[in-house]
Amino acid sequence: MTAPNVVAHLLKTLPAAASATFLALFPIVNPFGGVPLFFSLTSNSSAEDRNRTALKIGIYVTAILIFFMFLGRFVLSFFGISLPVLMIAGGLIVANTAWGMVTASSRITAAETHEASTKDDISLTPMAVPILSGPGSIGVVMGLAADADSKVAYLGMVIAITAIGLAVYLLLRLGGPLVERLGPCATGAINRIFGFLILAIAVQLVWDGVADFK
Repeated sequence: MTAPNVVAHLLKTLPAAASATFLALFPIVNPFGGVPLFFSLTSNSSAEDRNRTALKIGIYVTAILIFFMFLGRFVLSFFGISLPVLMIAGGLIVANTAWGMVTASSRITAAETHEASTKDDISLTPMAVPILSGPGSIGVVMGLAADADSKVAYLGMVIAITAIGLAVYLLLRLGGPLVERLGPCATGAINRIFGFLILAIAVQLVWDGVADFK
């Protein structure tokens, strides 16, 4: 492949892989929905500690999703799981997450909430896992990685996941005044809109998985 063809391939595939990954993952990660809980769990922390925790959460989310992106194909091969099965299972998990958002259910259990309120560091659990990079987002990124066909596509996915981690950090750091200004009603409405979009993604995942079986 000549140099101009390599550049054309890069410009064609890299933005497509990055944008598809970002659009698929962002509503499921839903960093905006994690802002109220983050500020609730860090209410007794100083602004400096809160900003440091937000940075650690963004790094953890990025690392977890990239880890499962690269190991997803090996995990599927080791357990003998086909891509259609993963898509259907991931779609069901994503649908459960979306339903909880639409019905305004908590994203973590009461026991997890109680444990988080007594923890000094909430960056890995419960914020990074399971609130932001939970089973739904992990299943989606594994499905996307299993369908990737080039190193350029993987690079695009890494760029998109890094952008999501950056968005998590910025929203957690700057989102407090915005959430307070919007109020609980507006925040709940935005979460429900995200939930509806995520439910549509879940239906598409299940539909594609069933179609691939045929």
